Parts: sequence; structure tokens; C-alpha cells
Amino acid sequence: MFTGIIQGIARIARIQDQENRRTITLDFRDDFCTDLTLGSSVAVDGVCLTVTRLLSAQRVEFDVMLPTLQTTTLGEATAGMSVNVERAAKAGAEIGGHSLSGHIDCSGRVVNIQQPKNNYVLTIELPPTWMRYIFHKGYIALNGTSLTITQIRHDENVFEIWLIPETLRQTTFVEKKINDLINVEVDRSTQVIVDTLRLAIAEQFKLLQLKGDRLSLCVA
Repeated sequence: MFTGIIQGIARIARIQDQENRRTITLDFRDDFCTDLTLGSSVAVDGVCLTVTRLLSAQRVEFDVMLPTLQTTTLGEATAGMSVNVERAAKAGAEIGGHSLSGHIDCSGRVVNIQQPKNNYVLTIELPPTWMRYIFHKGYIALNGTSLTITQIRHDENVFEIWLIPETLRQTTFVEKKINDLINVEVDRSTQVIVDTLRLAIAEQFKLLQLKGDRLSLCVA
């Protein structure tokens, strides 16, 4: 589990591609890797990855399998890129953001960047099927960062995120450009509620339709 509070920025030092698998080597800053061991979990741009090799005090390898490469931006990552990173939350740790699994749902596309005085605003476009989980003031994780949705335009399948200076300082968002893709993990509690309600409504509709068909047969 992760909290969505980014702990640092790492640089992709090397990428090795094999059939249906990619090995990513990351260079971390400061003491990020203290007590990191084989099998530890690290969220890389929001993607939960497992440490597969410790090369030095700051350099670590991760293997990324085909389903993750197909679902996330790690499939398009290149050496030299910077990524947001967070260690797995420890028991009893303060959750300053919201609970994240590190399992990416889809990619969002940056369609607009605004910089009003002392502010930074990203407009993100989502696939229509994922917009059903987007609500005003709701939680969302973008590249592993816990953020609050400030505005939604369902007719355009977009929403806005306003970023505070501390978030800009601690993350890679200032490096993003128009049409860049961003990993998206929707809030799980919101997803459960929405999917449960949709299923319940669909079942009720089927029952009403069945009753209607029976009445039609009786009248006939």
C-alpha cells in the first residue's frame, strides 16, 4: 500500500528490453534506499514495482512485465527520464494523501497546462469509461501522487488538477508537456460504490423489464 505522498524523484539510468519484459534501473537521491531489500515494493510513477537487484546504495533494478508495460507509461519510458517514487507505507504510518494500491487503471493525457499567478493547473483527458469515477473534490492518483479533483467537464472527458508549490517541487509534473501521458489510479472506494450502484440499477431494470414482459403476455 502507498499513501500518494511522493518521497522523491529518481532518474532512469538504464532500460534493458527482453521479450515481453523490461528491466528498469533507477538512480535514487539521498537516503531513499536505506533498508531497501530484495522484494521491497516501490511505487514508480504510481506503478507498484518489486526490487529485483540492488546494485549500489543509490542504484536499484526492477523488472516490469508485459501487462504492466501495456497498461502504464513505463512501456514508453526512456533512459534519462525522471519519475516520482514512494516507498511502501509502513504499519502505523501517517497517510497524508489517500490509500493507493499501485495498480494503474489507465493512462490520462495532458491536454492543457495553465499557470495563473502562483498556481499551476493541469487538465487531464481520460478514456470515457473511467470518467464515471471522477467527482468534484474526489481523490485521484496521477503518477502516484494523491491529488484532489477541482473541476470536471464530462462532455469533454476531462478534469482539472491544481498543484501547490510543494507538490511541484517534490514531483515531475513541471516537466510534463501537452499530449504527455500520465498513469492514473482511481480512488478504490469511489470505484466500488459506483460499480455497486450501477450493478444494482441494472438488476432492478432487468426485473422491471421482466415484469413488463409478463404483463404484456397476460394482456395478450
